[in-house]
Amino acid sequence: MKNPSKQLTLLAILFALTFVFQSCEQKQKEETKEVEKEVIVESEKPEYFLLRPDVEKAYGYSHAVKIGNSIKISGAVSMDNEGNPTAVGDIEQQMKNCYADLEKILEHFGCTFNDVVKEDIFTTDMAQMLEKSAYRAEIYKNGFPTGSWLEVKGLALPEFMVEIELEVHKAE
Repeated sequence: MKNPSKQLTLLAILFALTFVFQSCEQKQKEETKEVEKEVIVESEKPEYFLLRPDVEKAYGYSHAVKIGNSIKISGAVSMDNEGNPTAVGDIEQQMKNCYADLEKILEHFGCTFNDVVKEDIFTTDMAQMLEKSAYRAEIYKNGFPTGSWLEVKGLALPEFMVEIELEVHKAE
């Protein structure tokens, strides 16, 4: 390729191809930036929910907090609206009362137990909890969430035998 005009032609073609590729790459970057601008970012501001406002304020906690699509629900225990233990000595009824409260919270956020991704259960009597745990199959009809079961020495009040906390993912 000793012909200078062929060399110049080849260089011109290479230069043109380089320019075209760079233009395409720049256009793609600009389009990506436009798409990123159009994405609606959901507010990351926490939304708090109090099931029993007087009780929760007195003890210093929120029963649930939602940020984006994630909801964290504090441990539910078997209590009335004044914070008094209910179903004392009956772990199965306490568990049912916990799930009833949890369902109210889920409904507030437009969720069901199908949206639960993690469930942690704390109990003062694991043997009894295991005996009565079949009730959970009525709650989780489409499969059980992840989670842990822990036997503890005690809960907030000595009458409480079970406490259940949840993590939820709310689908779009």
